[in-house]
Amino acid sequence: MYQPLNMANQAPPPAAGFDGEMEMLSCPGSPSLTAGSPEENPKTTGYDGYQLDDAILSQVLEDVDRFLEKLSAAAENDGDPVEVPDSVEILSKTVESMIDQCSYRCQELDSTAFYDAIDCLSRMVDQLGEAPPSPATLGSLNRTSTVIQRALMYLEDELWSILEQPKDDGGGGGGGKPDHHHHLDNNNNNVSTNNNTNKHKHSKSTTKHSSFNSRFGHHERTENRPEIEAAAAAAGGGSEEEYSFPGFSPEAVLGMNKIANAMIRAGYEIECCIIYSFMRRNSFKTALVNIGFEIVSIDDLQKMQWNSLEKEIVSWVRIVKESSKSLFGEEWKLCRSVFSGRHGEVAGRLFGGLVRAVCMQFLNFAEATMLTKRSTEKLFKFLDMYEAVRDLGSSIGVGGATEELAAEIEATKARIGETAVGMFGELENSIKSDHGRTQVPSGSVHPLTRYTMNYLEYTCVYRETLEQIFHQHQHRRPAAKEKEEAASTKFGKQLIKVMELLDSNLEIKSRLYKDPSLRYIFLMNNGRYILQKIRASPEIHEVTGDPWRRKRSTELRGYHKSYQRETWYRLLQFLNHEGLSVNGKVSKPVVKERFKSFNAMFDDIHKTQSTWVVSDEQLQSELRVSISSVITPAYRSFIGRFSQYLKPGRQSEKYIKYQPEDIESLVDELFDGNPTSMGRKKT
Repeated sequence: MYQPLNMANQAPPPAAGFDGEMEMLSCPGSPSLTAGSPEENPKTTGYDGYQLDDAILSQVLEDVDRFLEKLSAAAENDGDPVEVPDSVEILSKTVESMIDQCSYRCQELDSTAFYDAIDCLSRMVDQLGEAPPSPATLGSLNRTSTVIQRALMYLEDELWSILEQPKDDGGGGGGGKPDHHHHLDNNNNNVSTNNNTNKHKHSKSTTKHSSFNSRFGHHERTENRPEIEAAAAAAGGGSEEEYSFPGFSPEAVLGMNKIANAMIRAGYEIECCIIYSFMRRNSFKTALVNIGFEIVSIDDLQKMQWNSLEKEIVSWVRIVKESSKSLFGEEWKLCRSVFSGRHGEVAGRLFGGLVRAVCMQFLNFAEATMLTKRSTEKLFKFLDMYEAVRDLGSSIGVGGATEELAAEIEATKARIGETAVGMFGELENSIKSDHGRTQVPSGSVHPLTRYTMNYLEYTCVYRETLEQIFHQHQHRRPAAKEKEEAASTKFGKQLIKVMELLDSNLEIKSRLYKDPSLRYIFLMNNGRYILQKIRASPEIHEVTGDPWRRKRSTELRGYHKSYQRETWYRLLQFLNHEGLSVNGKVSKPVVKERFKSFNAMFDDIHKTQSTWVVSDEQLQSELRVSISSVITPAYRSFIGRFSQYLKPGRQSEKYIKYQPEDIESLVDELFDGNPTSMGRKKT
C-alpha cells in the first residue's frame, strides 16, 4: 500500500552517539536514553530493552520541535543546512519500539505518547523535504519517512481491527481487507425487495485483535472519560451517551477518532477513508440484509401481479423507514465522531458515499413501481412510498450528503406525488364513467356510494401527506375561485369535488326507478349513508366543514318530503272530507267508495314498500314515525265521522278493513326488505 520515498534505498548515516546497542544516546539539550528492563521504568518501553519515561519523551518532542523551527527558518532564508540532533533518531526508534511492543508482545500501548510522536514525525517529514539538502537531512528524511510509513501501516491495521470487531454481531464485521479501487456495486437495473435469502458472506481473513482494545475497545476505562466527553463535544455531542453507538463502545470510537486524525495529518487521508468506507459499507450491507433488504431486477418487478408487488412495497417501505429512522442516523453519528472537528468535510463525504449506493437502490424500486398501470386501489401504497422517500430525504439531509443525491430523492418524491395525484384523479374518472343501467334492488345503498365513501375515509388517514402533494402538484385555479374557496384546504376541495361528482351520479341513477317514491328512498338511503360516514369520521368531518353538512341535511329533508308527497299525500286524498256531501247530506255510496279506495291503495303501498330497504335504523324510524303521524290521525278522524253511515255488521267490516292501531302496526312493517301477507284486521 505504502510506497517508500525515492531515497529509501539509501543507507542512512548513523546519528551522533548511536552505537547499535542503544546503551546511551545524548545530544546537547536533549534527554538521554538509558538501557534497562521494562519493569524498572514502564512508561514507554522499547522492544529491544530500552525505555523512556513520559518526562524524557516530552523533552525529546520539545527538542525535535526546536529543530523543526530551525529547519523552517533555514528554508525561509535559504540558510545553511541545519545539523540533525540525536533526538530525531531517538524519536524514530521510540516509535518503532512502541509498534514492536504491541505487535510482538501484545502489551498495552501508551496511545497519547504514540500519537504525539507520530504527529511530530509527520511534521518533520514535511519540513525536511523543504529544508536545504544535506547528507544528514536527506538521511533523516529517508529514515523518518520509513518510520512514518510503518507507523501508518500499523494504524491502518488498528483501524481495521476496531472496525472489524464491533461489540455486538448485529452490525457485522467487514471481513477481508479492501482493494483500494473497490467501489460498492451500484447497478441501476436492480432494486431492493424483502426476500431475506442472500446472507452476507465474510471473506476469509485472519482477525488481529487491536492493541487499543484495553483503552478503546470492548472494556471501558474510567480514566478515558474526559477524553471521550471532549471528543463528543468536538463531534457535536454533549455526553458520553451521545458518543456511543450500537456496534462500538465509546472507547472504540475515540480510538478510531485518534487514528483518523493521525492518518489525515500525516497525509494518508485517502488510505484512511478507503478502509473506513469499505468496512462500514460491508457492515451496512449486512444490517440491511438483516432487516430484509435484497436486490431484484426492474424487469421482474414489472412482471409481478399487483398482489405480489403490494407485498414488496410493504417490505420496501418498512426497510426504507427503518434505514431513515435509525440506520442512517446512527451511521452519520458514528462517521462525524470518527472524523470530527476539522475533518467534518471528510465525514460528510464518506457518509454521502455510503448512503448514495443504498439510496439509489431504494429509488430504483420506487421508479420501477411507477411504471406499472395506475389504478385507484394502488393510491395508498404509493402514499406510503411517498412518505418513506420524504423521510429518506430528511435523514440524509442532516448527514451532509451530496446535493446531487438530495436532488434525486426530491425528484423521485415529486414523481411519486404526481402519480398519486393521477391515481386520485382516477377515482373522479371512475365516478364520471359509471353509467350502469341496473337498478339497485329495493332502493338500498349503491355499491359506488360505499366504495367512494370508504375510499375517501381512508384517504383522510393520509390527510397531511395528500395536502402536501396537492399543494405541490395541483394546478392553480383562477384567483377569484381561490378567493371563494379560501376557507378550505386543497385536499378538502378535492374531497368535496369527489362527493359532488358522486351526488350527480346518484341523481342520474335515481331516475332509473320508475316509481317516484322508490327514487326518493334510494336518494335518502345513499344521502344518509354519506352523511353518517362524514359524522363517523372526524377527519372527513373536519375537512368538509359545517356548511357543507348542513346543505346535505337540507337535501335529505327535501327527499323525505318528496317521498311523502308522492306516496302518503296521495293516500290522504281519500280521507278528505270534501266531496262527501250531496245537497247538504253525506252520500253513503261516496263514503263506501272512499273506504274502498283507501284500503286498496294502502294495501298496495304496504305490499310494495315492505320489500324496500332502509338500512339506516334512524332513517327507518324517522320515516315510519312521520308516516304514522300523517296517516293515523287523519284515518282515525275519518272513521270517527263517517263510519256511522255504514250499516253495522258485515257491511261495516267490508269497508272498514283497518282500525287506526292496525295502520300503525302495518306502517312499522315498512322498509324491512321482507314481503308481508296482511290478514284482514277486525274491528
